[in-house]
Amino acid sequence: MIDYFYTHVSPWAYLGHQAFVDLAAAHGQEVRFRPVNLAGVFEMSGGLPLAKRHPVRQAYRFVELQRWREKRGVPLTLKPAFFPANPVLADCCAIAVAEAGGPAAACSARFFRAIWVDDLNIADEAVLAGLMREMDLDADAVLEAAGSAAIQEAYQENQRLAIDLGVIGSPCYVLKGEPFWGQDRLELLEDALASGREAFQPV
Repeated sequence: MIDYFYTHVSPWAYLGHQAFVDLAAAHGQEVRFRPVNLAGVFEMSGGLPLAKRHPVRQAYRFVELQRWREKRGVPLTLKPAFFPANPVLADCCAIAVAEAGGPAAACSARFFRAIWVDDLNIADEAVLAGLMREMDLDADAVLEAAGSAAIQEAYQENQRLAIDLGVIGSPCYVLKGEPFWGQDRLELLEDALASGREAFQPV
């Protein structure tokens, strides 16, 4: 079982999403999809939202995005029309789909593509409804569930769990309690799965 912490406004989660889903499937691993609000995670871990990072770090981010766009062979708009967008509704819709036993991986993949390829506003309820209808999901039911107390609590619980497990950003894959932060750690995650080793611990 792998706990997958991410938010749809993260380009890094988008870049690694399909590679991670394929990796988990190849190793017979069930995935718990855990969209998470990074605000509280950053507050506890000392991370900074993009706008507050030093200009040198912001510039380097664009270089890395281009490298990984090429490496993964996926399309990626470096400056999306709707970025940053509030990801809460999209995140909660994905939770609702997962809780209902729906296609969480495909749903998140579509939400990722909406912002990072198609220049759509994932904070817009009508946009999300259209995307879900493309996937033959009951958009009205998902949106209603996304706003429910149960899904809102699940979103908060994902944040609390992320903090407890040492998650410091998106995406983060947690195997046996060991966090692998960043889609550039997928090779290390694969090594851990292949070897079956025990989780490494802080010292």
